[in-house]
Amino acid sequence: MFSVKTFRALVALGVLSGLAFSAQAGWFDLNLPQGVTPISKQAYSLHMLILWICVAIGVVVFGAMFISMYSHRKSLGVEPAHFHHSTFAEIMWTAIPFLILVVMAVPATKALVMMEDSSEAEMTVKVTGYQWKWRYDYIEDNVSFYSNLAPASRNVIFQKDLEANNAARPEDYLLNVDREVVLPTKTKVRLLLTSDDVIHAWWVPMLGQKKDAIPGYINTIWTYIEEPGVYRGQCAELCGKDHGFMPIVVNAVPADDYKAWVDEQHEAKRAAALAEQEALNRDWALDELMSKGKEIYAANCAGCHQLDGKGQPPTFPAIAGSKIATGPKDAHVQLVVYGSQKNTMMAAFGPSLNNLEIAAVLTYQRNSFGNSTGDVVQPKDVKAAR
Repeated sequence: MFSVKTFRALVALGVLSGLAFSAQAGWFDLNLPQGVTPISKQAYSLHMLILWICVAIGVVVFGAMFISMYSHRKSLGVEPAHFHHSTFAEIMWTAIPFLILVVMAVPATKALVMMEDSSEAEMTVKVTGYQWKWRYDYIEDNVSFYSNLAPASRNVIFQKDLEANNAARPEDYLLNVDREVVLPTKTKVRLLLTSDDVIHAWWVPMLGQKKDAIPGYINTIWTYIEEPGVYRGQCAELCGKDHGFMPIVVNAVPADDYKAWVDEQHEAKRAAALAEQEALNRDWALDELMSKGKEIYAANCAGCHQLDGKGQPPTFPAIAGSKIATGPKDAHVQLVVYGSQKNTMMAAFGPSLNNLEIAAVLTYQRNSFGNSTGDVVQPKDVKAAR
């Protein structure tokens, strides 16, 4: 049996150890992030208000219980009171919680109204969720692009033994993308959320907003980023097997830098159009298309059909030995451009890949994984199929 002194010493040691651990581990990092938008800061302030109200209620209620039990314990010879009804007590335990809820409801209602008020937005961005990537359309600035998981993270996913390759994991593993969302600071931005397949959810914690992207429906949120920086998030719905590989990266920059970025996107778009036209006017060699197709396959196809082309039947059929990949070219082109017409999971890649990219990945599929058709799909073949 421990003595009272020993027990007290152990308790004191445990408390001191806990305090030391808390200081070492950054105890206060467990709290909500304060964020960089008015909404996130309002949510943080509301959270802290409700937290301290709950703490006060807990101290009063449990304090009264402990004091009552200690002061009226049987060892003091206290006789219990005998009563069955108290009008005053019933009024108090009804009125006090009601007043507390009113105190909570007023700031909560203000916060909810502010979150839903997207009026007077200075720019609009349409966000469309796909399995498993995002498309961003800047309505006023005529800029559009797809945002996928960064290749560095994707390469690690396809390694056979992740634990043995931890050193190869990049910084911000699974939270990096190949194209960031660029937004101007100190600008009210309206975000229109929808989906092309299943329900997704656009969520960036530091911006303080999260809402579902639903097929056939448009949800609206807004943001006003006060500080430049890079803010990361991800899809917050279970949208499929690669749900964990659908990150969001928002790069907030000053307004002048944003305008320069828009000009760069327009210039890149014009250059891409010229390159596309040049690609249509020449015949590509097999080795050229194979090299390019391998990269496109890893970024767009391997998540479902696997890097080795063996797929995950029956949902995601194998490319290796496939009747499509070894059959007529036209049927293969139609499937990749327009997706499956038989209610399967095959998505349409016509909107997200250009003619050269589709030609390259088709050529790669038809001449890899044991497939050896010798076929070369040219960009002009894809254009004709469209």
